[in-house]
Amino acid sequence: MESHTWKNRVLLLLTEDINNADYKNQIKELQACNNGLVDRKLIVYQITKAGYKIGLSATSKWHKSTQVYKAYQKTNIPFQVVLIGLDGGTKLRESDFISCEALFRVIDVMPMRKSELNAREK
Repeated sequence: MESHTWKNRVLLLLTEDINNADYKNQIKELQACNNGLVDRKLIVYQITKAGYKIGLSATSKWHKSTQVYKAYQKTNIPFQVVLIGLDGGTKLRESDFISCEALFRVIDVMPMRKSELNAREK
């Protein structure tokens, strides 16, 4: 994750089971608002106990690793969404589905995001 610091925000989707309803719904929601993800420099990681993949595409390659899940799964909750800011700090941890609108509201009030928007206006 360090490679993303100061370049991208990272959204981690942690699940024990890729058939988890919240996980599946979260993927669909994020796929529907791809432009908003790109605009906010958001990289999505799908993470299970056995491995991870980067992005939302069904064709993205899974990488085997138990370490990524262990590093970010802090509870025994079967599904979590974790937002990591540009500075590498955890900004949000949810155990339920989160809409793009709610996620973007969290990001859009962050100081770095406000700076990005102000710079764009100039």
